[in-house]
Amino acid sequence: MFERSSGILMHISSLPNRFGIGSVGKDAYEFVDFLKKSGQKYWQILPVGHTSYGDSPYQCFSAFAGNYNFIDFSILEDEGLLKEEDYVGLSFGQDNNKVDYKTIFITRELVLRKAFNRFEKNIPADFNIFINENKFWLKDYSLYMAVKKHFNLETFHNWDDDIRLREESAVKRYEESLKEDIKYWNFIQYKFFEQWKKLKAYANKNGVYIIGDIPIYVASDSSDIWCNPEMFEVDENIIPTVVSGCPPDAFALTGQLWGNPIYDWAEMERQNYKWWILRIKESFKLYDVVRIDHFRGFESYWEVPGKDLTAENGRWVLGPGAKLFNAIKNELGDLNIIAEDLGYLTKEVIDFREATGYPGMKVLQFGFNGEGKGYLPHNYPVKSVAYTGTHDNDTFRGWAETTGEKSDLEDAIEYFKITEEEGYNWGFIRGIWSAVSYLAIAPMQDFLNLGNGSRMNLPSTIGGNWQWRVKESDLTDKLAEKICKLTKTYDRV
Repeated sequence: MFERSSGILMHISSLPNRFGIGSVGKDAYEFVDFLKKSGQKYWQILPVGHTSYGDSPYQCFSAFAGNYNFIDFSILEDEGLLKEEDYVGLSFGQDNNKVDYKTIFITRELVLRKAFNRFEKNIPADFNIFINENKFWLKDYSLYMAVKKHFNLETFHNWDDDIRLREESAVKRYEESLKEDIKYWNFIQYKFFEQWKKLKAYANKNGVYIIGDIPIYVASDSSDIWCNPEMFEVDENIIPTVVSGCPPDAFALTGQLWGNPIYDWAEMERQNYKWWILRIKESFKLYDVVRIDHFRGFESYWEVPGKDLTAENGRWVLGPGAKLFNAIKNELGDLNIIAEDLGYLTKEVIDFREATGYPGMKVLQFGFNGEGKGYLPHNYPVKSVAYTGTHDNDTFRGWAETTGEKSDLEDAIEYFKITEEEGYNWGFIRGIWSAVSYLAIAPMQDFLNLGNGSRMNLPSTIGGNWQWRVKESDLTDKLAEKICKLTKTYDRV
């Protein structure tokens, strides 16, 4: 589990192709080949859930469903479910280097509906097997998506009371009247998981393992809370009484208001954390390693009154701590989990993470602000994952160009003895590849020395995020050879 190795962080959406967003098709397989040539053992991605408003992979309609945007059209065409005429001439966006979510939301569904119509004429035997094996989440998710379309994509909080509150007669009525649309969403998930399973098998066969990511919270507008309101801190109308966020700090004077519903941890404990155990179990069907976002929130979390417009009036509340992860371990055994332990860390949080045995994260950019000495490589423990930056950070070049203190960049250059000939980005990558951390990872943008116009996400903002896509011409054999040489030098192959 803790073999010295390295990897590259790039989400599925960032892969190149002609259909507006990366998919699990040809370009994903070719990226696995690139990773293999580069001597990389890990491909880290972001959550692959069905994204909701804002297009964030951390806000999904279900904790279990896959993102239908990642279904590959070319594979469907090879299977006879699509023809070129089904999509030729349609717009998937004007810029191949950025995802245009508004455009693909309309266009891709038009194409997938055509594939579904052909699928219905010759349904394979394992379709119903898939439905039965996943009915514990799929039945509710598919009904949820069908009803959501019926109500013009409104959040379920705005649906008619009978179905919003899941009255039995209403559920049966909508299951009957929307059965065709429900079948469509079953088909969507069937195809996503079918294609994903084949990609993962190909990656593993080539010695590449996938690090996936799961958010700590679910979205307020999701099938999870609609179907299981008893597991959340909500009122009788399923409106959250408290929501998630982060306390005020130097970067956000009123804190960060995420707005996710908070779990009713007492109720989850009464159920022996069954939902969380299922979630982790299903995640390991998708990924080889699971990174859990906002891990510190399991020790204690920032709880904000549900009606507040900022996070400044929140309070710290104790989470389930070791009880949750003991229950998971008792049921599933030892698991390859990475704890995202960034942010405001107390001794209690550190002790909790160490008690789980999970490695934490070290982000190199944080080491050069005069206060983050623990993020400098000479202080890293072996059981840690070293990053130049994450999807929430500046790219290295962006950080170098915009850091408020020129001395921070100078300190980094001096610390690693970086030369212009080597390239500042490569010196930074060398810094974590040479660290004692068992695993080192850098975003694809840092290998390409891209600026902040290519960063993945700017936290606490909506719009303009999650759009970056790599150019096919960037993934060259020359770059792979350079990465591989560095990786061999520091014994991470």
